[in-house]
Amino acid sequence: MDLNGSWRSRIDRDEEGETQGWEHVSQRARQIGDMAGVNRKSSLAQSFVLGMMLAIGGAASRAQSFPDVKPSPQQVAWQDLEVGAIFHFGPNTFLNQEWGDGSADPAVFNPSNFDPEQWMRAAKAAGIKYVVFVAKHHDGFCLWPTTKTQYSIKSLPWRAGTGDVVGDVAAAARKYGLKFGVYLSPWDRHDPSYKNSAAYDDYYLSLLTELVTNYGELTELWLDGAGSQGHVYNFDRYVENLRVYQPNTLIFADAALLKYGDIRWVGNEAGEASEENWNVLDLRGYLRYRPTEADTPLRKAHWFWHRDDEASLKSVGELVETYERTVGRGAQLMIGLAPDNRGLLPDADVKRLAEFGDALRAAYAPEKNLAARATNAPLYRNALDSDPDTFWSPTEGSHSAVIDLVFPAPISFDRAVTMEWLIDGQKIQKYALQIEDGATWKTVYEGTTIGHKKIDRFDRRTARRVRLNILTASSTPRIREFQLFDSSRTDSYSARKP
Repeated sequence: MDLNGSWRSRIDRDEEGETQGWEHVSQRARQIGDMAGVNRKSSLAQSFVLGMMLAIGGAASRAQSFPDVKPSPQQVAWQDLEVGAIFHFGPNTFLNQEWGDGSADPAVFNPSNFDPEQWMRAAKAAGIKYVVFVAKHHDGFCLWPTTKTQYSIKSLPWRAGTGDVVGDVAAAARKYGLKFGVYLSPWDRHDPSYKNSAAYDDYYLSLLTELVTNYGELTELWLDGAGSQGHVYNFDRYVENLRVYQPNTLIFADAALLKYGDIRWVGNEAGEASEENWNVLDLRGYLRYRPTEADTPLRKAHWFWHRDDEASLKSVGELVETYERTVGRGAQLMIGLAPDNRGLLPDADVKRLAEFGDALRAAYAPEKNLAARATNAPLYRNALDSDPDTFWSPTEGSHSAVIDLVFPAPISFDRAVTMEWLIDGQKIQKYALQIEDGATWKTVYEGTTIGHKKIDRFDRRTARRVRLNILTASSTPRIREFQLFDSSRTDSYSARKP
């Protein structure tokens, strides 16, 4: 490995399966679930993949400290997606409600102009890179033609019972280059087997098997813990079943719901992650790399579409602030989108998503990165090049580092974006952003974690010399990006003070 961040794709392991080094190429880091040479119909290949994943999990469980726990390639690639969307669409859409009780007549589901490609165009305009579709919500209604229950789309007059909403949404996502996943609610208010945990486990697994074997590669499986208090699920069976057919799918769940998840819930639906955000989670001594996903709806407090609800649509400023408090704190942002009773995203939502995407691109466009204009930029090239596939690091074995930028003339800035190279784990524990003020250095911002991405905002400063000072790191810190921006040069939504 060269310290400027040139990696080749290889994973070395010792005889006990401990990870010796993670190496990287851009194509692999951008493709979740692309495990070359794996044939899912081959039991030998399945055994190899499962064994490899168990070795990784075993290494993580034997680790004695947070810095020893490393992400899987799938988790690293997922974090690079940054922004996703979760689509809620079903009988609730036609009944003006959020939670159904499982008694609704399936015939209420009757969209007049169902067009998931319109959903994907709108999502892509916002910068969304992956989508999760609610295949079964708490009401138990299945939006694919399952053979396991009559309470599904095949019982509808719509499309004479031949429709497949899950299939159509999956195809639309892939057509527009978006990763696809599914939400399958554990809580089921319709199926009578729910009263018997063992019987319901069999039923749930039969539904899950249909989804994971019929709809291509799944980036994420969403497990919602709502309504499940007091019910015992056999999550071990769920995970084992998923891994047989979809070994690269990441599982989202509340940490209290599922020990073996790959992604954890942020703990609120406001779209706000903690300022100090570690990717490794300690569950009573069990350490696991489990980055945060923060879900929040585009319309305040509403996941499903409701009539006469225009006032709940969040403003561009609110959405940008949400981005900065989630992605800008090392978490993933999952925006809830709700198609209406036509089967389309409302025009106002489409417009707002486009405005949000435009605002982000205007604020964080690579050409607006002031750090790249430093006279000594070549010294730190791989941290200033807006290329996520390179990184800069100090001498191997260092536990601190400084990127000290000198500009030909003073620059004014009020935002800094820093990204950490996470393939070998999250290392940075404390850092400071500093400017030269006469003969001394003045700290304008001090923080703890950086993780995938950290966006720091502060009062506008002007200086000719600016530095990122990594004060403490558990091992050699690796800086993927360091960028400086001046929000006064963008639209008024971003010119606010922090």
